[in-house]
Amino acid sequence: MLLAIDSATRLLSLALHDGNRLVAECTLAVDRKHSAFLAPLIKQMLTQTGTTTSDITALAVSIGPGSYTGLRIGVALAKGMAAARDLPLVPVTTLDTIAAASRASIRSLPLIATVPAGRSRVIWAVYHREGDAWRISGEMKLGSWAELLATCDEPCTLTGEIDEDGLRRVHMARDAGGRIMLLPPAERLRRAGFMAQIAWKKLRHDDHKSYAADQVMPIYFKSP
Repeated sequence: MLLAIDSATRLLSLALHDGNRLVAECTLAVDRKHSAFLAPLIKQMLTQTGTTTSDITALAVSIGPGSYTGLRIGVALAKGMAAARDLPLVPVTTLDTIAAASRASIRSLPLIATVPAGRSRVIWAVYHREGDAWRISGEMKLGSWAELLATCDEPCTLTGEIDEDGLRRVHMARDAGGRIMLLPPAERLRRAGFMAQIAWKKLRHDDHKSYAADQVMPIYFKSP
């Protein structure tokens, strides 16, 4: 059983996945109360599914980019749980998790995955479909919504955690003729179930020793 933990932003998402099916998943907005919600929600999920900590054979954790506090809390807890029993801990970026949720029907368009960065900024990356998965093209970028939207000179799909200012600017860009497909809120939600799927794929492909807990480090994205 794999436990996936994502506390990278104001959203907190947890999932249990046995490699064949998603056993449980919980996603909610906790603002900055990760430390108050994370451990109790894990305990509740284990109890309600009849799972014990000894049933957990691997973990996955979101390494960001995201908020400093949220990342620190989630990564620290995941590393502690993994190190205590020498379990593999698979790091997954927030943008990879967001991209994984996007439906195959939009595969012909570049996908732009976003996550808020505070102070009216946004972190984003462009993805293209490769086989049955989305692959990142180039590097993650940090900037304003105006800078992101200025790159959308070709048809594209936009997804991820978008704040009110971002949504306003996206709608303005579309009204001005921008060919931007904005996915609906449910499809933009960053869910730990998708992170768990990514982690299982990596575990099946790689040696479990490649995922030592002490090697996992969060991504704190900063301006150059």
